[in-house]
Amino acid sequence: MGTKKNKISMSETIDTAALGEKIVTVIKTIYDPEIPVDIYELGLIYDVFVNEDYEVKILMTLTTPNCPVAETLPLEVEEKIKSINEVKDAEVEITFDPPWNQDLMSEEAKLELGML
Repeated sequence: MGTKKNKISMSETIDTAALGEKIVTVIKTIYDPEIPVDIYELGLIYDVFVNEDYEVKILMTLTTPNCPVAETLPLEVEEKIKSINEVKDAEVEITFDPPWNQDLMSEEAKLELGML
Protein backbone atom coordinates (compact mmCIF):
# COMPACT_ATOMS: atom_id res chain seq x y z
CA MET A 1 0.00 0.00 0.00
CA GLY A 2 1.37 3.34 -1.01
CA THR A 3 1.05 6.51 1.00
CA LYS A 4 -0.67 9.53 -0.42
CA LYS A 5 1.42 12.63 -0.76
CA ASN A 6 -0.21 16.00 -0.57
CA LYS A 7 0.51 18.00 -3.67
CA ILE A 8 -0.25 21.67 -3.87
CA SER A 9 -1.13 22.72 -7.38
CA MET A 10 -0.27 26.13 -8.74
CA SER A 11 -3.98 27.00 -8.58
CA GLU A 12 -3.77 26.80 -4.78
CA THR A 13 -1.32 29.65 -4.35
CA ILE A 14 -2.25 31.77 -1.39
CA ASP A 15 -3.65 35.22 -1.78
CA THR A 16 -1.30 37.11 0.53
CA ALA A 17 -3.24 40.35 0.00
CA ALA A 18 -6.48 38.75 1.23
CA LEU A 19 -4.66 37.21 4.20
CA GLY A 20 -3.06 40.58 4.90
CA GLU A 21 -6.53 42.17 5.02
CA LYS A 22 -7.70 39.46 7.43
CA ILE A 23 -4.66 40.16 9.64
CA VAL A 24 -5.42 43.89 9.67
CA THR A 25 -9.04 43.14 10.62
CA VAL A 26 -7.78 41.11 13.59
CA ILE A 27 -5.26 43.80 14.58
CA LYS A 28 -8.09 46.36 14.59
CA THR A 29 -9.69 44.41 17.48
CA ILE A 30 -6.69 45.21 19.72
CA TYR A 31 -6.84 48.47 21.63
CA ASP A 32 -4.23 50.51 23.42
CA PRO A 33 -5.32 50.36 27.08
CA GLU A 34 -4.69 54.08 27.62
CA ILE A 35 -6.22 55.42 24.41
CA PRO A 36 -9.67 54.29 23.17
CA VAL A 37 -8.40 53.61 19.63
CA ASP A 38 -7.21 50.36 18.07
CA ILE A 39 -3.47 49.92 17.58
CA TYR A 40 -3.75 49.91 13.77
CA GLU A 41 -5.47 53.31 13.62
CA LEU A 42 -3.00 54.61 16.22
CA GLY A 43 -0.22 53.89 13.75
CA LEU A 44 1.57 51.35 15.97
CA ILE A 45 1.72 48.76 13.16
CA TYR A 46 4.54 49.66 10.79
CA ASP A 47 4.43 46.63 8.51
CA VAL A 48 2.79 43.23 7.98
CA PHE A 49 4.78 40.61 6.08
CA VAL A 50 3.23 37.35 4.84
CA ASN A 51 5.32 34.71 3.07
CA GLU A 52 4.26 31.74 0.93
CA ASP A 53 4.46 29.45 3.98
CA TYR A 54 1.69 31.39 5.73
CA GLU A 55 4.20 32.80 8.23
CA VAL A 56 3.51 36.33 9.36
CA LYS A 57 5.86 38.94 10.72
CA ILE A 58 4.51 42.13 12.24
CA LEU A 59 6.75 45.15 12.71
CA MET A 60 5.24 47.39 15.33
CA THR A 61 6.08 50.04 17.84
CA LEU A 62 4.68 51.27 21.14
CA THR A 63 3.68 54.80 22.08
CA THR A 64 6.71 54.96 24.40
CA PRO A 65 9.57 52.56 25.20
CA ASN A 66 8.34 52.25 28.80
CA CYS A 67 4.72 51.72 27.76
CA PRO A 68 2.86 49.83 30.54
CA VAL A 69 1.83 47.13 28.03
CA ALA A 70 5.29 46.70 26.48
CA GLU A 71 5.35 43.06 27.59
CA THR A 72 1.73 42.09 26.96
CA LEU A 73 0.65 44.00 23.84
CA PRO A 74 3.10 42.32 21.39
CA LEU A 75 2.10 38.91 22.80
CA GLU A 76 -1.58 39.73 22.34
CA VAL A 77 -0.94 40.73 18.72
CA GLU A 78 1.05 37.53 18.11
CA GLU A 79 -1.59 35.27 19.68
CA LYS A 80 -4.48 36.88 17.80
CA ILE A 81 -2.62 36.59 14.47
CA LYS A 82 -1.80 32.93 15.20
CA SER A 83 -5.52 32.30 15.78
CA ILE A 84 -6.26 32.97 12.08
CA ASN A 85 -6.71 29.57 10.41
CA GLU A 86 -4.47 30.25 7.42
CA VAL A 87 -1.56 31.51 9.53
CA LYS A 88 1.07 28.87 10.28
CA ASP A 89 3.22 31.05 12.53
CA ALA A 90 3.44 34.68 13.64
CA GLU A 91 6.19 36.80 15.07
CA VAL A 92 6.02 40.36 16.35
CA GLU A 93 9.09 42.55 16.25
CA ILE A 94 9.13 45.78 18.25
CA THR A 95 11.02 48.77 16.92
CA PHE A 96 11.39 52.36 18.02
CA ASP A 97 12.85 53.48 14.72
CA PRO A 98 11.15 55.67 13.76
CA PRO A 99 9.73 56.60 17.15
CA TRP A 100 5.95 56.78 17.30
CA ASN A 101 4.33 60.19 17.26
CA GLN A 102 0.80 61.50 16.79
CA ASP A 103 1.40 62.13 13.07
CA LEU A 104 1.30 58.34 12.55
CA MET A 105 -2.33 58.20 13.68
CA SER A 106 -5.05 57.82 11.05
CA GLU A 107 -7.59 60.55 10.44
CA GLU A 108 -10.13 58.23 12.09
CA ALA A 109 -8.03 58.00 15.27
CA LYS A 110 -7.47 61.76 15.39
CA LEU A 111 -11.21 62.34 14.94
CA GLU A 112 -12.01 59.80 17.68
CA LEU A 113 -9.65 61.60 20.07
CA GLY A 114 -10.99 65.07 19.20
CA MET A 115 -7.76 66.16 17.50
CA LEU A 116 -9.46 67.30 14.28
